[in-house]
Amino acid sequence: MISILPSRDDPVVASGSEVAGGPAGTRVLVGLTWWTVYRVLIVMTAAAAVVGYLSKYYCLLNGWGEGKYTHMCYSDIPPLYQLRGLADGAIPYVTDLPEDQVLEYPALTGVFVWIAARLTPAGETSWFFHVNVLLLLVCWMVAVLATAVAQRTRPWDAAMVALAPGIILSGTVNWDLLPVALVAVSIAFWARNHPWWSGVFLGLAIAAKFYPLLFLGPMFLLAWRSRAWGAFARYLAGTVVAWLAVNVGFMLVNFDGWARFYRFSQERGEDFGSIWLVLTTAGQQVPPDRLNTLATGLLLLAAAGIAVLIWRVPVQPRVGQVLFLVVAAFLLTNKVYSPQYVVWLIPLAVLARPRWRDLLIWQGAEVVYFVSIWLYLAGLDSEEAKGLSQEAYAVAILIHVFATLWLCGMVVRDVIQPRHDPVRNDGSGEFDPLAGPFAPRVATDCWPVTSPPAADSSVVADPAGSASPSAEGPAPGTA
Repeated sequence: MISILPSRDDPVVASGSEVAGGPAGTRVLVGLTWWTVYRVLIVMTAAAAVVGYLSKYYCLLNGWGEGKYTHMCYSDIPPLYQLRGLADGAIPYVTDLPEDQVLEYPALTGVFVWIAARLTPAGETSWFFHVNVLLLLVCWMVAVLATAVAQRTRPWDAAMVALAPGIILSGTVNWDLLPVALVAVSIAFWARNHPWWSGVFLGLAIAAKFYPLLFLGPMFLLAWRSRAWGAFARYLAGTVVAWLAVNVGFMLVNFDGWARFYRFSQERGEDFGSIWLVLTTAGQQVPPDRLNTLATGLLLLAAAGIAVLIWRVPVQPRVGQVLFLVVAAFLLTNKVYSPQYVVWLIPLAVLARPRWRDLLIWQGAEVVYFVSIWLYLAGLDSEEAKGLSQEAYAVAILIHVFATLWLCGMVVRDVIQPRHDPVRNDGSGEFDPLAGPFAPRVATDCWPVTSPPAADSSVVADPAGSASPSAEGPAPGTA
């Protein structure tokens, strides 16, 4: 097994490596140091988490009220501790509360929040935030490590998840890192040919957030194309069983409380960050009674395009590519784009197109959006604050939309013309590191990858014959 060296494979990393002596050479030692790729990724994630925590410094010192928008340190976590009865010992979906105090998240997120509340001294809002920061850091690390494990020959790509500006800034705005971690584990199990367990973790992810449900469509089409019906059946069964295991109890105890999330999603109108708000700003508001129909119709149209892409291209698309495209389509057509939603897309973007240049361009646009939404809200929150106008905020939304569309375009180009795909052409000999049961069984559905690498290639082989995650560290388990 060979492993991709990022200082040779990625132009941005290669350029940056000059400060440390340039790209790794042919005599670089493998398996002789304590610093495996996984340990380095853990340190990277922890360092990024510290930066994210410090970005909340003003609110940590002055509370989560006045100034939270102008200092861009807002988080849903502290206010919801009080507003959803958690400070008083309420159990989400079980305790009988007025509808406007019921937690508006899926069941597994409610369980996660309740555990954090149980670990918090009664009524201590700041403690509740800190407990959640630590739990979400665990989720972030799980997502990073699972991405590294899934990629096998490209574990260093997970550094892009560890250091992504979008997660640093938005990772503790809400609890979205929980489903992201579960999705990453699901993908890793699929890549390692464990479809049942992949489905179990997908079901848990759907129980924590709605968007992973979208995976079932493209995975079904890939199963159809590769004739992997048995694997998909186990995947679907695991998904259903895990989702029911989390949800059925709450449905029986308090159906109305459990259904609050689904009613809220259906009833909400156009909201922050959406193309629908841009249309309203331009004087072309979609009537509220038609918004759900149009948003759903636009998503279905995008999904149909992705389906045609999966089914018609000569070379079977990679799993990471189609999962990224379907979630991006959902976010672009959704009625709201909260600043933390970018967290959903980052690991999938890394799996779809692992190039630092593309990630940083897209993330730069997301940082612009992150800053803009808080400045816009600052103006709405206080007449004295110098906030962003609605027109300027609409421009920021368009920057986010066009940057996401651009990244989608790069991925679509890679699908149609695999010679541009950095994964298909990295010299590892892998058709798709995430393919698992979808791995092609016939030569006609496989991209002709390059021959085994020469000594100066961008990959390195473990002399012991086992997978080596990097040239700078040993293979897992050899330390």
